[in-house]
Amino acid sequence: MNRTDLTACIAELQALRYTPVGLPALDFRLEHESTLQEDGQTRQVKASVRALAIGAVAERIQRQPIGSVWRFSGFLATPRNGKSVILHIQEFQQD
Repeated sequence: MNRTDLTACIAELQALRYTPVGLPALDFRLEHESTLQEDGQTRQVKASVRALAIGAVAERIQRQPIGSVWRFSGFLATPRNGKSVILHIQEFQQD
């Protein structure tokens, strides 16, 4: 199963673009920060994640302010150029 849930803030939004079939697409960056337990030790976790949304979800995210915090759900995929993993957002809601 490829399902990812992440609470993060919107750190950067690119301009809304359109796919070859005319769907809105939005490239953006998320930043996550939390404190977790790992092997009995407390660990500060920070992550910057590239994200992509398509369709109505892209249009909704584009209207959100930079710095706003949301719970994002989606799946991980490697783009055609194969350079990094991108979180494809399928839904999001206030955390």
